Amino acid sequence: MKRTLLSACLAALASTFLLAAAPARAADVVCYNCPPEWANWGEMLKTIKADLGVEIPGDNKNSGQAVAQIIAEKASPVADIAYLGINAGISAADQNLVEAWKPSRFAEIPQGLKDAEGRWWTIHQGTLGFFVNIDALKGVKAPACWADLKKPEYNGLVGYLDPTSAAVGYVSSVAANLALGGSLDNFTPAIDYFKALAANGAIVTKQTSYARAVSGEIPILLDYDFNAYRAKYTEQGKFAFVLPCEGTVSFPYVMTLVKGAPHQETAKKVLDYLLSDKGQLFWTKAYLRPALPVEMPKDIAEKFLPASEYERAKAVDWGRAQAAQKAYSQRYLAEVR
Repeated sequence: MKRTLLSACLAALASTFLLAAAPARAADVVCYNCPPEWANWGEMLKTIKADLGVEIPGDNKNSGQAVAQIIAEKASPVADIAYLGINAGISAADQNLVEAWKPSRFAEIPQGLKDAEGRWWTIHQGTLGFFVNIDALKGVKAPACWADLKKPEYNGLVGYLDPTSAAVGYVSSVAANLALGGSLDNFTPAIDYFKALAANGAIVTKQTSYARAVSGEIPILLDYDFNAYRAKYTEQGKFAFVLPCEGTVSFPYVMTLVKGAPHQETAKKVLDYLLSDKGQLFWTKAYLRPALPVEMPKDIAEKFLPASEYERAKAVDWGRAQAAQKAYSQRYLAEVR
């Protein structure tokens, strides 16, 4: 009996040791800035695993952090692909951090939403506005305009991502700047505006803040329509998306193939999948506008604000906007933060 018990204990210890020593499965593809809580990437990564058998870990970098990491690892790349705001995608191409490669449906992507050489291309777009947790406002009326956020009743209730790092943060600056009379050559209206928000207790974050908006920690977040709609239709509580009365912008998100990607061939299969009919329709279910001209299902389209509201979203030359970002970031750090 004692031997049997001793043998069982030894076997259990050996099994525990082996399990502890066994390495976790290595990723088949590494994607920088594929955050599970953003744009429903969590479900997309599961779908890729189910359909392609490819394991891709979630990654919570933002666009700026992703590019910085790719630069740091340039001599020995770790990432295979990166999901970036278009301005960061242009920057990565300019720094020779990505391969010139065209996915199978590249020709179908509209002009202006892709690099001619295939160094980046759009997979979907979002429109910038106010993601509002109505319950967290505790009776304060939801804002309708950029100007509203400077009012005393919104003190400490407004948040945005750092425009010197995160793509959505810079897009917020571009949107506010153009709406308030600025241009890509004059960011003074944005600087003045974010100074006013700082004086009104604005919360500035580095990472995706969907969960903080849903929890009520940030009742009003400068964010995209797709995150606000996701909360409105899938979370408990009352949420709204507001397109500011003065105007706003829409913003493309792009994919890139990292130069020297360790798992290049598998990564290309993933990039093709994201532009497949199934991949593009998936984004519509996450309330994103796909890059390819696939028809958005009627039941989803009806959940968006009316098309007349979206007419306030201005077209932007994101190449020029990217060129202006460094100077704006320097001013923001010197004058706002």
